[in-house]
Amino acid sequence: MNDLQALRQSAEIYARGADRRCREDWESVLTEDVVIAGPGFVAEGREKNLGSIDMLGRMFKATRHIIHAQYASVDGDRAEGETWCTAEHRIARESGDILLVWAIRYQDQWRREDGGWRFTRRELLVDWEETRPVRDVTPAGA
Repeated sequence: MNDLQALRQSAEIYARGADRRCREDWESVLTEDVVIAGPGFVAEGREKNLGSIDMLGRMFKATRHIIHAQYASVDGDRAEGETWCTAEHRIARESGDILLVWAIRYQDQWRREDGGWRFTRRELLVDWEETRPVRDVTPAGA
């Protein structure tokens, strides 16, 4: 796997970790000193960011992060780039669940550590958001 493929994979592992609430996924792609920032928040350090996984579980019934594209450049053991993502957040409501959808551009920085690429910084820029009702189409128990 080349560096650009490995950088893309780090974004996919991060997304999978968020959606599955899997701390091990995030541990594998975040440096100890990682900073993740977004609208109204900044979380510094791997441990603090791992706590965000628990917060996702409390705030949302489910999430789905879809990585669309990524542009990155590598300079030795450091890289930077932009990752485009759609993040869907299912919110339970008495009147029916809604979906909060964010069009995200992550401003990413990575460092090669232990043979793999890890995020040192992710800045989450939300270009727009929308909400819409959720209509389940899969029969219960299927």
